[in-house]
Amino acid sequence: MLPELDVGPAMADNFGMRDEANELAARLVLAADSDRRCIERELHDGPQQELVALSVNLQLARRLIHSDPAAAAALIDEMRRDVQKALDATRDLAHRIYPPLLDAGGLAAGLRTALPNAEVRVSLEAACPPEVVATIYFCVVEALEAIDPTEKASVAVSAAEGGLEFEIVTAAETNLTRVRDRVEALGGTLSVGDARIAGSLPLP
Repeated sequence: MLPELDVGPAMADNFGMRDEANELAARLVLAADSDRRCIERELHDGPQQELVALSVNLQLARRLIHSDPAAAAALIDEMRRDVQKALDATRDLAHRIYPPLLDAGGLAAGLRTALPNAEVRVSLEAACPPEVVATIYFCVVEALEAIDPTEKASVAVSAAEGGLEFEIVTAAETNLTRVRDRVEALGGTLSVGDARIAGSLPLP
C-alpha cells in the first residue's frame, strides 16, 4: 500500500489555482469552438447559399441573353442585389472575428460602430497592446449584444494605474460568463453591481 501524500496548505492552494486556470482555459476553448461553429453555420446558410443561387442564375442569364434580353437584364439586376447582400453578410461575419476598425480607427471608433445606440466615452493617453484593446472591445460588445437596441446604455473606457478600466451602465440583464472569462484570462477583474458592470485589465 502506498503511503498517503501529505499535501500542505501552500501545495493545496497551488493545486486549486491550477484547477481554476485549467477550467478557465477549457471554457475559453469551448467558447471559441462555439463561435467557430456559429460562424460556419451562418456562412453556410447565408453567403454560401446565395453564391450557389448566383451560379444558377448566371447560367440562366447566359441562356436568356439572346432569346429574351429584357428577362436577362432583370435577372442580372437581381443578381447584383444578391451579390451586395452576400458581401454585407460576409463583412459582418468578418467583423465578428476581428473588426478591422480596431486597428484603423482605434477602440472608440470600433465601439461606436458596433454599438450605435450606446453612449461611448474612451479616454486613453497612450496606445495599448492589441490583445488588451480586443479584449475590452469583445467584453463590451458581448455584454450588450443581447439587450434591446432601444435600451439605453453607456460605456466608458479610461486609463488607470498600471492598466485600463471599463464600465458599462445598463439596466438589462445579460450572461457575463464569457465576459468574465475574457477578463480573467488577461489577469483582470470583473465586478457586477446594480445596473453597472466594471472591469479592469493590467497592461503588460
